[in-house]
Amino acid sequence: MRNKNIILAFLTVCLSNILLAQTPVFVSGTEGFKSFRIPAIVRAPGGDLLAFAEGRVGGAGDFGDIDIIMKRSSDGGKSWSAIQTVADYDKLQAGNPAPVFDLTDPDFPKGKLYLFYNTGNNHEGEVRKGDGLREVWYKTSVDAGKSWSEAGNITKQVHKPKQPNLDPDYNSTEDWRSYANTPGHAMQFGSGKYKGRIYVPGNHSAGEPKKDFSDYQAHGFYSDDHGKTFKISENISFGGSNESTATEISQGRLMFNARNQKGDVRARIVAISTDGGAKWDTTYFDHNLPDPVCEGSILTIGKNKKQNILAFANAADTKNRDNLTLRISFNDGKTWEKSYLIDKSTAGQKDYTAYSDLVQTSKNSVGILYEKDGYKSIVFKIIDWKK
Repeated sequence: MRNKNIILAFLTVCLSNILLAQTPVFVSGTEGFKSFRIPAIVRAPGGDLLAFAEGRVGGAGDFGDIDIIMKRSSDGGKSWSAIQTVADYDKLQAGNPAPVFDLTDPDFPKGKLYLFYNTGNNHEGEVRKGDGLREVWYKTSVDAGKSWSEAGNITKQVHKPKQPNLDPDYNSTEDWRSYANTPGHAMQFGSGKYKGRIYVPGNHSAGEPKKDFSDYQAHGFYSDDHGKTFKISENISFGGSNESTATEISQGRLMFNARNQKGDVRARIVAISTDGGAKWDTTYFDHNLPDPVCEGSILTIGKNKKQNILAFANAADTKNRDNLTLRISFNDGKTWEKSYLIDKSTAGQKDYTAYSDLVQTSKNSVGILYEKDGYKSIVFKIIDWKK
């Protein structure tokens, strides 16, 4: 019994050390911002890690004076630069940063970085009632985020608002209201028929609000000409599909993974597309991915014979934003064979682990940037998933 207790104590210490092995990136109440939310991260072709978030100037609320900010790490996430403000919208909201590198543009062989984001002029609840507008913008960088282009407004290409009083072209009969890009990285197809396609998962509400949130539906938008033009995908068929993420699976297909805002089924919504995310062949709940109505992140990290290896992370709990878990699939997300606990509360603290985003840091490791301890900070951690 004594030996057993010693072993248990040793394992407890090891687990604690693992869970504490993280680096703060954005700490609320510092560097001129009261709060940081909505992490996103990408790896530059040269190896630098670029971490994005919403820098909320006055408080933790989803609306107000909010900027998109970035930090850089040149040592694999051990240390991070000072904050760089990438986008702001004066005293209003710039949010939902969705970065992605275009690695196929012949004019930019070192890669061109796109940052998609949204602006808003009212609270989401009011926009959902028809009082306000969310727009869609992007900026680019050809030096891995050191400098940025002017912002381009692509709302008329990827959104269907009905606000003709603001712009006569904003007069769609579909009456999309709330609108948000994916929280987290966007994606680019790396192979197959759609190689080079830039794809941004998103969601919107349409028409009058419904009590069960079924006015929300997820969708995506994409570009096949390096950001010159954009097209909108078909909606995901499940009403209530909301914040979403996507990745490439085998045979040039796309896997779309969304939050169920209705909350009647506490699992992730998955849709599969064989035409690069324009339309959907099948949509279902993946009950192997429990979810408390929160954001999740998915990423392709390799190939296993004829199928892709995927990583997925979310707060793997049906009630609370807690129990942040990384899962690995070796068969295009059909099953999730490996599971790693990233972080978990010790005493049931509220919202202990919430939004997160994944980045591949090496052949055998992924990094995760995530909100921790009631949104007090956004931290970074690397996991060797082959161990």
